[in-house]
Amino acid sequence: RSVFIPASLFVLSFAVCTGLAQETAQPHSIPTPTTSGRHKSRSHKKTLNSEDRSTVIAVALDSKAPRRAERDCSHLVHSIYQKAGFPYTYADSDDLYDGIEGFQRVSKPQSADLVVWHGHVGIVTQPSHHAFFSFLSRGPGIDDYQSRYWRSRGQPRFYRYVKNHPCDGC
Repeated sequence: RSVFIPASLFVLSFAVCTGLAQETAQPHSIPTPTTSGRHKSRSHKKTLNSEDRSTVIAVALDSKAPRRAERDCSHLVHSIYQKAGFPYTYADSDDLYDGIEGFQRVSKPQSADLVVWHGHVGIVTQPSHHAFFSFLSRGPGIDDYQSRYWRSRGQPRFYRYVKNHPCDGC
């Protein structure tokens, strides 16, 4: 069920792929309701740039041996973002699935976006290959979020970190 890729091979393939179509794609925000009932796009908020996304991925790939506090997916993802310099108030995967402050829901993921199901969260590493990093059955690793197993968990949601968001308790 899990695919483990040597970090050096993954970093090389990530570096090659990062410069391709991912960089030219504009973020696609999912409209969010406003108090007036009309929908407003959040795409104007500042999100992670290419260098920031690379930092998150590098920290994730360096997180193969989790510490005690990182023994589940939501703690691992939270720790990776913290170490990369992008704090947010800890939330479990169900809260992340519903959406939390500091992230905007998007329809087309980029690297370093969250991929979230009820009960599981990971970090998109290569959107073109549907690859994500998370705490899997054998520990931290990379898998395909469109594999049969993950599709059986339902439609994932994708969330993008919003920079400079006021983060109470970070």
